Amino acid sequence: MPRIGEVRRTTKETELFVRVDLDGRGEATVKTGIGFFDHMLGALARHGLFDLTVEASGDLHVDGHHTVEDTGIALGMALSRALGDRAGIRR
Repeated sequence: MPRIGEVRRTTKETELFVRVDLDGRGEATVKTGIGFFDHMLGALARHGLFDLTVEASGDLHVDGHHTVEDTGIALGMALSRALGDRAGIRR
């Protein structure tokens, strides 16, 4: 059974899509509009050896905190969905 989680999240400030494949190869496609955040999410996927897709648009003209916050929420939800019943978790 594939361990994949997807989340679409829309708020007043942001619109996001996050996809996590826990059995991937560490490939990442991340587009949040915040360069350093994109870099860090890509590094997380690369070193964690899971595939990650993040597509986010938000009110960056205000600042990046809504995009970062909502991406974190969506990423957590996607990870939870990918883990399902938590079977097969290894340290």
